Amino acid sequence: MTTRPLLLLDVDGPLNPYGAKPERRPEGYQTHRMRPTGWKQHERRKPLRVWLNSTHGPALLALPFDLVWATTWGHEANELIAPHIGLPELPVIEWDAVAREATPASLFWKTPQVVEYAAGRPFAWLDDDIDLHDKQYVATHHEGPALLHWVSPQKGLLPQDFETLTTWSEKPAKPAPLW
Repeated sequence: MTTRPLLLLDVDGPLNPYGAKPERRPEGYQTHRMRPTGWKQHERRKPLRVWLNSTHGPALLALPFDLVWATTWGHEANELIAPHIGLPELPVIEWDAVAREATPASLFWKTPQVVEYAAGRPFAWLDDDIDLHDKQYVATHHEGPALLHWVSPQKGLLPQDFETLTTWSEKPAKPAPLW
């Protein structure tokens, strides 16, 4: 039996294009007001504005991947995000605060924990904070194929992002060291 690759999903950036101009919601997105845990500490603040596209859930489910949340929303992604985009409850990467603090400044703090979670299994990761340092880290510390795919926080997931995932899934490749 062949194991499907993981698709690790960040919320803010790929699914919620928070970087778009506040007065101009991207086409296809609906506005939702939410109070995730970190926001609940500030009860006087307006609920957080989150833009979500209801077509993203079915499109993600149609991909040949096992979906996993890789977001600071944690388990709240299942409660607050998934229902609005049509996703079932998904596994969640549980972030280790000690490991986060130990991450070198040049590296995105999620990267070592993503590699640990994947444990050699092929994965694609959608995030708006990954860069060349993260790709280098994965190339040298992850045994299996991996795709680190940056998504614009101003635009969110676009059709070409789904095309990239589909193409990669047909022939997963291990990233080559960049230097």
